[in-house]
Amino acid sequence: MRKFLLYIIIFNFSSISAIATNIKIEYEINISFQCKFEKIIIKNAEYNYKVFTSDDIDNANLENFEIISKRPKDLVINGLSPFLSNSENLEVKIVNTEVVLFKGFNQNKNYSESGIINRKSGELVHEITRDIKSETSEKDISFYNCQVTNGNV
Repeated sequence: MRKFLLYIIIFNFSSISAIATNIKIEYEINISFQCKFEKIIIKNAEYNYKVFTSDDIDNANLENFEIISKRPKDLVINGLSPFLSNSENLEVKIVNTEVVLFKGFNQNKNYSESGIINRKSGELVHEITRDIKSETSEKDISFYNCQVTNGNV
């Protein structure tokens, strides 16, 4: 149920046109996770939101997923994807007591990646959207279960 709620939250944020008000970093954190891949939902020309579990698809675990935030507006995401590791791409940055939410776009706003992690439960959802401006946009929504390996909150 929590994962479904996280998916709904991230889906709602996927339609946000990012502006400065989408930055709200309330806490400074430096935390690392090891995350086990659980499943992926794929929407493309071949699949229409088809679910693949770790038994169905070869997808890597995240050995060193790291989040660093500094008030008032700095957020660094490392180890999830090269795109998100470039913090200049991030336009949505929210860090509060329970969740870290982030979203980034490429320069022409035709590609985005977003994620949300529940800091208490360790549930992570990572969404990649390609060809946003096209009627045939594609999505990959990955779900992970994360454990803290090193943290300073």
